[in-house]
Amino acid sequence: MRQKRAYRYRYYPTPTQAAVLARTFGCARFVYNWGLRLRTDAYSQRHERVSYADTSAALTVLKQQPETVWLNEASSVPTQQALRHLDRAFRNFFEGRATYPAFHKKHGSQAAEYTTSAFRWDACTRTLTLAKMDTPLHIHWSRPLPDGATPTTVTVSRDTAGRYFVSILLEDDITPLPATTGQVGLDLGVHDVVVLSSGEKVGNPRFFTQDEKRLVKAQRRHAKKQRGSKNREKARLKVARIHARIADRRCDFLHKLSTRIIRENQTICVESLRVKQMAQHPTLAKAISDVGWGELVRQLAYKAAWYGRTLVRIDQWYPSSKQCSGCGHVLDSLTLDTRQWTCPDCRRVHDRDVNAAQNILAAGLAVAACGESVRPAKASARVGAAR
Repeated sequence: MRQKRAYRYRYYPTPTQAAVLARTFGCARFVYNWGLRLRTDAYSQRHERVSYADTSAALTVLKQQPETVWLNEASSVPTQQALRHLDRAFRNFFEGRATYPAFHKKHGSQAAEYTTSAFRWDACTRTLTLAKMDTPLHIHWSRPLPDGATPTTVTVSRDTAGRYFVSILLEDDITPLPATTGQVGLDLGVHDVVVLSSGEKVGNPRFFTQDEKRLVKAQRRHAKKQRGSKNREKARLKVARIHARIADRRCDFLHKLSTRIIRENQTICVESLRVKQMAQHPTLAKAISDVGWGELVRQLAYKAAWYGRTLVRIDQWYPSSKQCSGCGHVLDSLTLDTRQWTCPDCRRVHDRDVNAAQNILAAGLAVAACGESVRPAKASARVGAAR
């Protein structure tokens, strides 16, 4: 089955290439922010809707102005792609999938997208040359591309720690994994990242907590540096590198965990949690953000689609922790500090998380069988809060 797949690598630009990329990042960011301001003012002041075609035509005029003639120093493809990304951001907003588009910051992560007309790929020598560059990028090939692969889109980026990455999008033949009889329910938590319905508990490494002291020290030093000085920029890089180290370790852990779950099971059942809303908790916000529930579910979703697995999401208000997995009795209340409880009907002793994972599995199989969401009449908003 042919699927679009991106391969991400780190590369090390020469000083000349870094200067070209800096101009390209700046032009793409400027055009995105300019288009956002244009569309926002047109609607708020004149109640007019501006489309992608309108902004593209206005960009042609903008490049001819003496004040913005420097936009022609970068390739025209990344600037046009920036307008396409802006148009997609507005569509996501109007369709309720995202918030209103925000302006891109100069000191944040930078990215530029190149289509086939703006780069040259040599499959024999495995070299990639971007527009406005004379030499190919020095890419660290951590894994090979598929044989005969033809890139359709190349995205170059630079994170806040100063690292450069290239993402190569292509169509790849992904072979589904052999079918298996494994079925598992996943209960996501803070103490344990995942508790499986089989009883296995995957502990939480707490990567942010491990480096929190180093981060606090680096942030304190950064705050004391004079604004605009080189020492402040050096201190900012140290803070960014600590954040990047935390994020990389967490992402690597979640990738290994999600891959193992996908390989061992044919059907995976999870809850539909609202992580952003849960991350606003006054005392658990830091722990919820550190565990990475949203990223884990996202990885499970696309890996299940790639390898022929079934990912089932049940209703977030389903009382998985308060319901007995043996007889189905539902407790009136269950506090967060109660880790074990005894069913008043069948007298079975339950581990809170294992019982929840078993209920999630049963509910997920019911969803997969009938194609309907599971939401009992007794479920309420306080049920989700108790979990």
